[in-house]
Amino acid sequence: MESGKIGKCPTQAKRGLEWAPGGDRRRQEIPYRRGLRGIPLIAKSAMSGARPAYNSGMKATAGVKKEEGARFLHYFGPLLEALRTLGGSGTPDEVVERIALDLNLPDELQNETLSSGESRFRNQVAWARFYLVREGLLDSSKRGVWSLTERGRSTKLSLEQAREIRRRWVRVFEEERRKKSDLIESSPPTEEESESVTDLQTQLITMLRALPAEGFERLSQRLLREAGFVQVVVTGRSGDGGIDGYGTLQVNPLVSFKVLFQCKRYTGSVSPSQVRDFRGAMSGRADKGIIITTGTFTAEARREASRDGVPPLELIDGEKLVEMFRELEFGLKPLKTFEIDKPFFEEFKK
Repeated sequence: MESGKIGKCPTQAKRGLEWAPGGDRRRQEIPYRRGLRGIPLIAKSAMSGARPAYNSGMKATAGVKKEEGARFLHYFGPLLEALRTLGGSGTPDEVVERIALDLNLPDELQNETLSSGESRFRNQVAWARFYLVREGLLDSSKRGVWSLTERGRSTKLSLEQAREIRRRWVRVFEEERRKKSDLIESSPPTEEESESVTDLQTQLITMLRALPAEGFERLSQRLLREAGFVQVVVTGRSGDGGIDGYGTLQVNPLVSFKVLFQCKRYTGSVSPSQVRDFRGAMSGRADKGIIITTGTFTAEARREASRDGVPPLELIDGEKLVEMFRELEFGLKPLKTFEIDKPFFEEFKK
């Protein structure tokens, strides 16, 4: 079990600058990652071949308005294109990886994090999805799968069209806010404001990072049991290559395999060397490994985890960790809320 803070990777991407994606976008399929319930398998990497240069047609323009420089606007079109490439739907991980591959985004940009520890790039893609759902181009499913609507399948968006979509919905939110209606969602925070928003994810991650090392290991043990693992044991031994425990996943009555896991209470990012070290420690001892962290994984670490010719590793970062807590209702109490059914009262106004 390791705890501490890893420094954030330096980034050349500067806030307040406008990045205009462009250039040739040759594509090839990338591996699909199974969901949290599908921990047993990860497809092998298929990222060979030439890719367009990120700097091709991507010039930074200073002095633009904050709205014009909102980086997440540049992912509206690529998000739709990524889902089309994936067959019309995909998990958030699949979509984010597809966008990064299509735009050949540099690792420095993908590794950048918000003050909350969340990946900035993934946060920006999530904001792009928010507006595309409002625009009716993406389905609003909350089952962990993003999918195109009929309109979305045939829609291609330029950067200017993305800006117009945002402007239109911001005007709608502002009008709703002026009406002071508590029945309609008000204006969402901007990309910059979202860094300081205290939400469930931030509170939960902060609480997990405050746990003692042994406590986080026991919590991870319980979480794996809730996810379907059996015979989960925390070893708690030092000098064991960073292995904090092991368990068995019973796929069906005839198939099961042993899994080793490692816990990291980080506020920064797990590096590829740490992934390699863990894989080396588990060599010959288990069929699969899991690294659980309250931080993030660098783009290089994610590639290392699914590299060809070596045992695959499942990476659970802070965002996915919170998703597991929500899905399993583990340590969280669901709240029931009500809203007024306005059409119901219409007949009584006559």
